[in-house]
Amino acid sequence: MIHSKVQAALNAQINKEFYSAYLYLSMSAHFEAQNLPGFAKWTRMQADEEKEHALKIFDFVNERGGRVVLEAIEKPQTEWGSPLEVFEAVLEHEKKVTQSIHDLYALAVKENDYATQVMLHWFIEEQVEEEANASLLVEQLRMAADHRGALLHLDRHAGKRAEE
Repeated sequence: MIHSKVQAALNAQINKEFYSAYLYLSMSAHFEAQNLPGFAKWTRMQADEEKEHALKIFDFVNERGGRVVLEAIEKPQTEWGSPLEVFEAVLEHEKKVTQSIHDLYALAVKENDYATQVMLHWFIEEQVEEEANASLLVEQLRMAADHRGALLHLDRHAGKRAEE
């Protein structure tokens, strides 16, 4: 059986992962409105990943005999300025998610919950990748500055994410 403190923290993380999906869908809608379909596709795919992350934790709680309790999901931001501002927000958000996963891991260690520690290893590795991808896009957008051609090239490249 899963410890009640760990269960509560995992339920909170499920909510955070679904919020992340909402946030990325909102960013996708923003990019669609800006006629940047590649960035829209990138953020839409990110939303799908976040839903998968939420469901991975959801299933884990159930497998451990716990109880998933879904709470209301906070409304995400809907407007941003430049694509750089959006991806800076992506990077900051991923850093918050990383901290949340680290906090969960620390709780699992404190409660001697070895199964949760093992499950969270996947998330820890995933967050390294998430931050690296966001950081790369931020740096590339900074290099592109106000050059429309470079921005459009990055947009097309981001849209090819599913092909990689």
